[in-house]
Amino acid sequence: MKYIVGFLRIFVGIFFIISGFIKLNDPVGFSFKLKDYFAPDVLNLEFLVPYALVIALFVVVYEVLLGVMLILGYAKKFMLWSLLLMILFFTFLTFYSAYFNKVTDCGCFGDALKLTPWESFWKDIVLSIMILILFFGRKHILPFFTKGTRSLLVFTSFFASLTFAYFVLQHLPWIDFRAYKIGANIQEGMEVPEGAPKPIFEYNWTFKVNGEDKVITTNGDYPQQDGEFIGVETSELQKGYEPPVHDFSIERDGENYTTQFLEAENLVVVIAYNLQITEMEGYANIKEITDKAVKNNYQVIGLSASSPEKTKQLVSEKNLNFEFYFCDETTLKTIVRSNPGILELHKGTITQKLHWNDALDLQLKQLPPRPKIEEILVEEIQDSTQVVTDSIQ
Repeated sequence: MKYIVGFLRIFVGIFFIISGFIKLNDPVGFSFKLKDYFAPDVLNLEFLVPYALVIALFVVVYEVLLGVMLILGYAKKFMLWSLLLMILFFTFLTFYSAYFNKVTDCGCFGDALKLTPWESFWKDIVLSIMILILFFGRKHILPFFTKGTRSLLVFTSFFASLTFAYFVLQHLPWIDFRAYKIGANIQEGMEVPEGAPKPIFEYNWTFKVNGEDKVITTNGDYPQQDGEFIGVETSELQKGYEPPVHDFSIERDGENYTTQFLEAENLVVVIAYNLQITEMEGYANIKEITDKAVKNNYQVIGLSASSPEKTKQLVSEKNLNFEFYFCDETTLKTIVRSNPGILELHKGTITQKLHWNDALDLQLKQLPPRPKIEEILVEEIQDSTQVVTDSIQ
């Protein structure tokens, strides 16, 4: 028992530190996940939504500290009860998500490692067993170092966690695990490779035959069955391949501009996913750098999920020199953890991405003047005329 407890003490401690650090690297992303849990159709705790970021910070810092305290053997009774209660709470959440299919990703490891709801639940079951062994074998958890040294190490871990959290909140995640990291190409991320697994569905068709319900199961085709059709229930047997980038589009006034902008060179994009909660103080930097970008002949656009009325109002109030296009809010939240944020695209590849605090650090070069829209139209007309002339000849 002594050696089992000794091994689990180190293993669980390191596990909690790594899990907490990954979420501490992106507390804004973890707060989005908490909001999913607080939604009316999940836990119905909407009153907690405004405090999601504060709760996220508390949970991840506490998770890191518990890992450190377990390894050091600090405040053993308090630490073990905290570990036990935390893992029981997370086990309940993951079971609820898996059984009722409410939240498809628990966010246990942020974007670094995606787990299905049932994988998350069984992971928590294994951890619960380990922590129970530690709880009942607590007499074998002997402290390392002196009491003063342990206290100093725990305090240092607490201070370092808060400092790191403040840094990533004022800038961007230190490590970007998302599909929109610098160097990623959005168009390539949307592609489905040849031979990728396709989803498999099962269809249960219900017919009324001779006064009785009869269920026929197929994998898609409508069954050849006499009787009155009542209804059909569909279930997914196997998930198909889902590309890393999905639900990405750029639209305006019913027109789709996705391909046009993803093929553009030297495109500066300002992202403000929700103008109701955007940080207005950030637009001073945004205006200054976008004015410079336009002066240097960059093409500049904005992306938001807010209504055209709100985006036009923002453009007018902040005297911005670009127009906004529509994009899905969840997608924009995934692209950059800043509202507003700014990035540079070159033929769909993200070359720079910055928090509004760092917007003035966007590296811009002097570009040759872009052709005006009138020149482009004249060139297109000339090309069309030449094609017709060549065909006649």
